[in-house]
Amino acid sequence: MPLTLIIANKAYSSWSFRPWILMRHFGIAFEDITLPLGQADTTEIFLRYSPTGKCPVLHADDLVIWDSLAIIEYIAEKFPDLAVWPRDEKARAEARSFAAEMHSGFLRTRGQLPMNMRRKPAAKELTPEVVAEVARLEEAFARMRGRFGQDGPFLAGAFSAVDAMFAPIVNRFHIYEVPVSAPTRDYMEAMMALPAWRDWEQGAAQESWFIEKYEAV
Repeated sequence: MPLTLIIANKAYSSWSFRPWILMRHFGIAFEDITLPLGQADTTEIFLRYSPTGKCPVLHADDLVIWDSLAIIEYIAEKFPDLAVWPRDEKARAEARSFAAEMHSGFLRTRGQLPMNMRRKPAAKELTPEVVAEVARLEEAFARMRGRFGQDGPFLAGAFSAVDAMFAPIVNRFHIYEVPVSAPTRDYMEAMMALPAWRDWEQGAAQESWFIEKYEAV
């Protein structure tokens, strides 16, 4: 069954990053098609692939799955031999809860600190709302790693879907030099050392276009 993941570039598209890094990390074969953001005909082009006109979207034969979390759940069901979600029931339940919180939350952080894989790290003043969200993120990271991370550097030990959901947050913390604890920094370093992360980062560096509003932040 051929899989095609349509993404909205590698430099800025946090939602595209999530299923891409997951599938690449687990060695799942897929083709990726990149659709540049910010073009005059972007929406028209996206609608050829996705019913929402947004990316990412996964094509599996005649099946179309859109939204990062839905794609991740599909991959978990399609490849049950892979530990896409943690095998441990309690770790899996908490990982899904935290992933869902990311899916719908942390809006101030996402708004003030957009993902940018090409930005050179430099500090940015944070609003009190973002500081509060960062504290919540660090609290959740520490909780998951403390309860389930004994066998590895990731949130539930081994890399899983919950880490994929927070990959863009790791990029944000890094490029805006957000003050974080040593354990959070260790987690970030483990994430950024992944071969799949490096592959995505290299792809972002090779893109020949940019969106001015993101590059100026």
